Amino acid sequence: MNISAFGAIIALVIAIILILKKVEPTYAMIFGAIFGGLLGGAGLAGTVSCMITGVQGIVSAIVRIVTAGILAGVLIESGAAARIAEAIIRKMGSRRSLIAIMLATWCLTAVGVFGDVAVITVAPIAIQLARRSGFKKLGVLMALIGGVKAGNVMSPNPNAIAASEAFHIPLTSTMMAGIVPAVAALITTTLLSRALIHKGSDFDEVEEGGSESELPSLAGAVTGPLVTIILLLLRPLCGITVDPLIALPAGGISGVLAMRKGKHICFYFTTGLKKMSGVAMLLIGTGTLAGIISNSNLKDVIIQGIEYAGLPGFLLAPISGTLMGAATASSTAGTTLASQIFGPTVMLSGISAIAAAVMTHTGSFVFDGLPHGSFFHVSAGALNMDIRERLKLIVYESLNGLAMVLLAVLVYGVLRIAG
Repeated sequence: MNISAFGAIIALVIAIILILKKVEPTYAMIFGAIFGGLLGGAGLAGTVSCMITGVQGIVSAIVRIVTAGILAGVLIESGAAARIAEAIIRKMGSRRSLIAIMLATWCLTAVGVFGDVAVITVAPIAIQLARRSGFKKLGVLMALIGGVKAGNVMSPNPNAIAASEAFHIPLTSTMMAGIVPAVAALITTTLLSRALIHKGSDFDEVEEGGSESELPSLAGAVTGPLVTIILLLLRPLCGITVDPLIALPAGGISGVLAMRKGKHICFYFTTGLKKMSGVAMLLIGTGTLAGIISNSNLKDVIIQGIEYAGLPGFLLAPISGTLMGAATASSTAGTTLASQIFGPTVMLSGISAIAAAVMTHTGSFVFDGLPHGSFFHVSAGALNMDIRERLKLIVYESLNGLAMVLLAVLVYGVLRIAG
């Protein structure tokens, strides 16, 4: 089925407009796909066929993401995430509070906690530190967001799973390759947060957090993520393949046992499934949109533009990731769309699957915090920041994402270290 580039653009535009109008993103992308297919010349039957095919292409990723909810539910609801964050911030001390805030959110997202949950978890501690040190909101939120980006690019989170599935590589390969852009994010975040440390509004008086006795021990808290990482590393270290579909739930269950909270296990499972169900639904909508765009001439237009500008073909990976991340304001949806639509063409440029995956994945973090996405509002709400002030940070977080992309392109595209 050949859909015009105009139809694909219309699909994206309608989806973005509907998301801005507060329509549920899943439905927004489905409606965008329908109108894009029809206006692109596919006809009703052809449009539906392309949408179904697009969803079928990401079913395996959706299944793995749903099972990842077990680990996520355990980390969030047991208090393990809060314990890990608190331990990092205490160890770093108040003098290095901004770095501690950044490292806490980095660690949580790196072990599998959602970015918005990591921000919400660390924010109460960050606010207390900021008030004692006289810091203002922009610098603190930059530290939180930068830590999330650094952790997400090297995590077993849905965005990394989507990239691994699309390029048919182990999740551990995507995670390990993500360490390079993560370093860029951490360095850039440190510089930007310090530059913004006295900019923005002041923090209001807040109540102290809950009792420390409610949290599990640090050893119990880290057991789940540690078991997951060990199981995933068995493939590169020992040649034993443990699929994320097994490793992530196994880590979650191990964490429950280590923290001696077996009586709550059903609650953790239910919570984790609720967390992942939203992502799964988002990816279904993403799949329908991907089905329309991948069967259109849009990718050919973008490729021709890259060739006309005299740029190397592998730049299609970060460019597509950036464009799709901006269109959806989501690193998960952006990575999925870019990987599914442009992945096969990127591979023709001669780079390895790992390089293509990490550059596409990294590109999705440049504009994933735009106002039509949920993370923009969640991060603002975590620090009680008004929307006008939150908008000022978009430029800085985009610079952070750009630094990640530039280093990833240099290492994996130009130098071609991986693969």
